[in-house]
Amino acid sequence: MTTTGEERERGFDHTAIEPHWQAAWEDADVFRIDDGAEDPEYVLAMFPYTSGSLHMGHVRNYTITDAFARFERMRGENVLHPMGWDSFGLPAENAAEERDTNPRDWTMQCIDSMREQLTEMGFGYDWEREIATCEPEYYQWNQWLFKRFREEGLVERQGAELNWCPSCETVLADEQVEEGEAPEVPHGDGGAVEVCWRCDTPIEHREMDQWFFTITDYAEELLGALDDLDGWPNNVREMQRNWIGKQEGASVAFEIPGYDEVDIFTTRLDTIYGATYFSLAPGHPVAQAIAEDNDEVAEYIEMAEQADEDDLDVTSGVFTGEYAVNPATGEEIPVYVADYVLTDVGTGALYAVPAHDDRDHEFAEAHDIDIVQVVEPTEDADADPDDIDVQEAAYTEDGVLVNSGEYDGLHSEDARETFVEVFDGEHRTEYNLRDWGISRQRYWGTPIPMIHCDDCGYVEVPDEDLPVELPEFVHTTGNPLDAAEEWKHVDCPDCGGDAVRETDTMDTFVDSSWYFLRYTSPDFEDAPFDTDRASDWMPVDQYVGGIEHAVMHLLYARFFTKVLDDGDLLEGVREPFTNLTNQGMVLGEDGHKMSKSRGNGVSPQRIIEEYGADTARLFIMEAAQPEKELAWSAEEVQSAHSFLQNVYRLADDYAAGAVATDEADDIADYVAREIDATAARATEEYEGFRFNHALQAVRELVSLLRRYEDATTPDADVLERGITTAAKLLAPVAPHVGEEIWERLGHDGLMAEAEWPRAEAPADYAVARRLVENTREDVRDIVDTVGIENPETITLAVAPEWKHRVVDIAREADNVVPAVMQNEELQQYGEAAADFAKDLAGRAQYDETLSPAGERAALERAAWLVEREFDAEVIVLSAEEADESLAKKAEPGRPAIDIES
Repeated sequence: MTTTGEERERGFDHTAIEPHWQAAWEDADVFRIDDGAEDPEYVLAMFPYTSGSLHMGHVRNYTITDAFARFERMRGENVLHPMGWDSFGLPAENAAEERDTNPRDWTMQCIDSMREQLTEMGFGYDWEREIATCEPEYYQWNQWLFKRFREEGLVERQGAELNWCPSCETVLADEQVEEGEAPEVPHGDGGAVEVCWRCDTPIEHREMDQWFFTITDYAEELLGALDDLDGWPNNVREMQRNWIGKQEGASVAFEIPGYDEVDIFTTRLDTIYGATYFSLAPGHPVAQAIAEDNDEVAEYIEMAEQADEDDLDVTSGVFTGEYAVNPATGEEIPVYVADYVLTDVGTGALYAVPAHDDRDHEFAEAHDIDIVQVVEPTEDADADPDDIDVQEAAYTEDGVLVNSGEYDGLHSEDARETFVEVFDGEHRTEYNLRDWGISRQRYWGTPIPMIHCDDCGYVEVPDEDLPVELPEFVHTTGNPLDAAEEWKHVDCPDCGGDAVRETDTMDTFVDSSWYFLRYTSPDFEDAPFDTDRASDWMPVDQYVGGIEHAVMHLLYARFFTKVLDDGDLLEGVREPFTNLTNQGMVLGEDGHKMSKSRGNGVSPQRIIEEYGADTARLFIMEAAQPEKELAWSAEEVQSAHSFLQNVYRLADDYAAGAVATDEADDIADYVAREIDATAARATEEYEGFRFNHALQAVRELVSLLRRYEDATTPDADVLERGITTAAKLLAPVAPHVGEEIWERLGHDGLMAEAEWPRAEAPADYAVARRLVENTREDVRDIVDTVGIENPETITLAVAPEWKHRVVDIAREADNVVPAVMQNEELQQYGEAAADFAKDLAGRAQYDETLSPAGERAALERAAWLVEREFDAEVIVLSAEEADESLAKKAEPGRPAIDIES
């Protein structure tokens, strides 16, 4: 854009330049990727739910991926950086109810609004690949995939006790249940309860028929493959390991006379001789059978089924009056129904050993059940067997068996193996992971493509009838699709008789389990995506999103990817995301999470209007590394804005001819080296997702260029290259200002498509920089310690060649002094060489140093920095040029210093 003198005086106007460059990028198709691109860099942020407005968490998430995508594009990579909308879900349904509209109209308004906001932030997406999960063109493939999963035996319809939110009137997956606070009631004091993740309403449990994806079929691979996800945060991988919850153990049968044998699963078969009672889950078939003739058991089961998980203490249970036979001892042990035993974990039955399990111990104490020790510490254990009192507390470690008949003295590990055969058991692996219930009793989701016929049972909707589209929205308190009479009554595809559509819709996590694949071919009409292209472009190289999705979206996406690969829809793609970053939370200025209730939120729109998108982007990326929390700071926002104006004015002054220039000199050489080093450093930091470190390097470079202008008449080529480099390094984060500078400097084309700066620091840069910084620090120490107020001359003398030779020998020698003094070349320096060797002998390490000539050149290049800081003349001498009294004080990497005032 052309700027006037008045505009140059005040800097750039973000309200003018940002829309201008956004339009220029769109006109030039900068962010469009051709379908024929080979293996592009795939950069993706988790797509947003269509709430209608962006918050600062969105801005941070999308700035991270946009900056990285722009960086890679400038490095010459083909980059796939798409955006879409996670647009099904209950909030839209609720919003429609509140506004007396329908979810689709509300959602589309939200999408239009959010797309505009994303554009205003300068985010560069290939909008030709935009998807919305609520569009029939997308969700028909949810339905198609459901049918393919069913063909592979991965879909079941089961009756199950499920989590029910009475407020949302829908089933919740285990992952959608959180711990919350119970409301206070007249005869209670609240406490921890299970609540809905959406609305915090305490959940209930109901027995319902549901559709399930049998994700448990992939439990072992989902677990084992985590070890190879080196690009994922360790905490996310550990969360998934814990959620899958693999347990190696064994199953053994206990007889309950009158009820046949009951299998148990245990990881501690070595403790079977210590079993003193037997527990059944309330939902276990034997418990249900006992309840038919036992009112007390029936009442307990009914109460347990209605209770929330945390309502009942671990000691909650009821004696059934029945006894099980311990196969190890032949003794009868009492059978209890206890809520702490879970129907869907293990077999829903277990033998209890109070002496060696904390939970069993607590239950036994409450019910006055015997506690018998059968394991004691080994001789080399930390615990003393005499100190173990299982009547007071359970001993839960492995050890050696006692009170176990002929097996006394056997180690726990050996006993577990032996007892599998002795008690006719079998080795068994169990997982905490449960199958994924996808049925939801709501309207705004993907209709499940099944039809129920009284004669034929459940029948799939034929492929040619997909998508099964949603009917008009019905305002009702229950399941809206149940109320859509005309829509749900259909002919059976098999027999033509009267039938009823499935009125549940799919969990919206189905939508997000494969959306990243649809981006590769969003208009593909023959399948969910083009197999060849998806197999080439996948997996996603960089994926960014919140930690809250660790055991929901991320686990389900991994499951889908493996199923699709096994079904030949992908070729050799087993994992969806190579590298994962969980961005940290954006906090208010008070250090708390931004929220309406606290009133500490900051509107991105307000920041854009006041300071511009680049300022918001720069602040967010400078404030912390992506995975760390950051607190909003008005002062730092202003600092970011001022810095951008500073960089722009630096470029504008130069372009306007307001900066006099001259030939290159030592100062120009120093600045040129710093430009190269900054490019190398920033590149490395961008690659490592340490954007704040990269931007700090840019700030330091801009500061250096300002000092260069002030210190001398700069070399035109060096100054322009420095400004251009700074602008390029800044451009991924502040792209509008980058473009403005690029144009102002007279370059053709767009900065977004320009070449990234050459990223190679001079070979000796790090050593030279350390020399300069150490020398400047030494000068400061002398000035402060001696109290020199107005130094006039600062003389620096580098160490002679022979001292460098001594250091070289010291690096290799075990005994420094003899090694030095036995060197014929160094013997001529006599006592001086011996004294210096003695000094070196006490050091733990020897830093790399430049040659004497290299040190002198580095100090001469940097002399102007010392001159500016102390307003003194700086003289750099070789050891031969300096007075002997000064030169003898110099060491390699540490010049001698003399200051005159």
